[in-house]
Amino acid sequence: MLLPISGVIGMNSSMEDMTLIQQSQRQHHLVVRELGEEIDLEIGPGEDDPSFGNAALISAPMRESSAEEHGESKQMVMVSQIRNDSQDMSKNQQVKRKKKVVKRWREEWADTYKWAYVDVKEGTPRIFCSVCREYGRKHRRNPYGNEGSRNMQMSALEEHNNSLLHKEALRLQMASKDKIVVDKPIYVKVAMSKTAGSILEATLKRDPHEVEFIQAVQEAVQALERVIAKNSRYVNIMERLLEPERMIIFRVSWVDDRGVTHVNRGFRVQYNQSMGPCRGGIRFHPSMNLSVAKFLGFEQTLKNALSPYKLGGAAGGSDFDPKGKSDNEIMRFCQSFMSEMYRYLGPDKDLPSEEMGVGTREMGYLFGQYRRLAGHFQGSFTGPRIFWSGSSLRPEATGYGLVFFAQLMLADMNKELKGLRCVVSGSGKIAMHVLEKLIAYGALPISVSDSRGYLVDEDGFDYMKISFLRDIKAQQRSLRDYSKTYARSKYYDEAKPWNERCDVAFACASQNEINQSDAINLVNSGCRILVEGSNMPCTPEAVQILRKASILVAPAMTAGAGGVVAGELELNHECSLMHWSPEDFESKLQEAMKQTYQRAIKAATDFGYQKESPEALVHGAVISAFLTISQAMTDQGSV
Repeated sequence: MLLPISGVIGMNSSMEDMTLIQQSQRQHHLVVRELGEEIDLEIGPGEDDPSFGNAALISAPMRESSAEEHGESKQMVMVSQIRNDSQDMSKNQQVKRKKKVVKRWREEWADTYKWAYVDVKEGTPRIFCSVCREYGRKHRRNPYGNEGSRNMQMSALEEHNNSLLHKEALRLQMASKDKIVVDKPIYVKVAMSKTAGSILEATLKRDPHEVEFIQAVQEAVQALERVIAKNSRYVNIMERLLEPERMIIFRVSWVDDRGVTHVNRGFRVQYNQSMGPCRGGIRFHPSMNLSVAKFLGFEQTLKNALSPYKLGGAAGGSDFDPKGKSDNEIMRFCQSFMSEMYRYLGPDKDLPSEEMGVGTREMGYLFGQYRRLAGHFQGSFTGPRIFWSGSSLRPEATGYGLVFFAQLMLADMNKELKGLRCVVSGSGKIAMHVLEKLIAYGALPISVSDSRGYLVDEDGFDYMKISFLRDIKAQQRSLRDYSKTYARSKYYDEAKPWNERCDVAFACASQNEINQSDAINLVNSGCRILVEGSNMPCTPEAVQILRKASILVAPAMTAGAGGVVAGELELNHECSLMHWSPEDFESKLQEAMKQTYQRAIKAATDFGYQKESPEALVHGAVISAFLTISQAMTDQGSV
């Protein structure tokens, strides 16, 4: 049975008893079982012991529940009760074990069990590792089987103890003792008023499988709780805002260089136009779906409302992967994509911009097909840095804006970026421009990352090294090649840079790139400010840890507004034929980032948040944007 996370959960429950439920919160549903019901955790016959595959880790005799018990079963089943009952039952079960080490191994797994979560796989509830999101043999089976010497069996046990799951469990347990992990989990019913909670409940009921969108909505509703409590009319406005004005889903057929036809799915969510024509990115990535498009459109709507311009929000893209494709294949895909999209676009309707997987090349192909089909050259898509469109600094705007915003935060603390050690994730255009501007401010950027690992240079990057990194990425080579040229650098496979010692961190990779253990690493590394370059880079668990440690977070909604500003300056440039020098452009960008920062801080203080609070900027940004949009929606009536 699947229930939303907004189920009734008591405030007095301890973290140890509730961790299993908390881990499943990231999936936005819980598996609720009756106390006497058996959960099958096996994936097949065991290799270490004949009885291992037949014995469930959590087991109890099946029985029929009474009417009274059936009513009680609607309440959450505490993990501690399940564990205690399973221990009592295990005493009564006579299970023969060939190897004593197998029993010990299973007991150690039981210790790490509370750091996992339950989900349904092919109709069967199973325990998943909270780190790698996998289950079964990888973490619980003896890879050497029954044969072999005792030394081989102990080697298997040692391999388990060194496994990713076991290490993360020990790290989280130690962090819990140091009071870094939140003492009590935060849930919808506890953290929100009944009215605010009802908004999220309605979203969960309508779109239960849209994980990214629900996460974005939950963060926004939590930030708006004081606003909603002050005036109940905002409940209806928020409910309207959470439903996009228009969602377009379409087929994209294209032919590769071998003449084979492929089919992808295209999306465009024109989320809200109450403030003006839509602006928002196009993303080409295999993970793209409707949930991601809605989440990006919702975030973009709030971001645009915070900017100095009157704009609506939109987002879209396709599950097409441009990596490994030739220029001709990408051109044919972009032309097919735009053949469906062009009728919904225009300077007074919706103009897209660059996003993940979409750069100057892709935007050029998209605009060329739009111009051909629309039959005019009115306005261009924001982004391409070529002669027929764009300001001189458009590609750099978002990355530069992140650094400008960090400098504004530090200025309020009577500090500056000069000399500070900075960690940067990602290696796309935003991350590279963050490195550039950090060097200009005298900071010491030391890392970049990609989907396979991260690179750290203890000497810090300079302009020559950044140029070399760009060449590596342009040739689609691994960041590991950098360390072959610069001996002081190191590349770490399957890792993230958040455990590197730093003062300021810039998250510029993708959504949910910082999970609970990453947040703990950031705290322990000495980080004091986290600047969000990507949309929603932190999971809900990571957010709670960062707030507990009083780390200031610059939300992408405000810090990432540089792209919005540059896009509008581009259009003004085209309309007025004015020439923007790099110095003029940076001055305009800095002024716009300052206005955005001040608006967020003012909204936070107006609703009782201290300026130094780690929640101030995050909640203030949402509040300011929502009040601006709600006023426009109220003035325009129920449309």
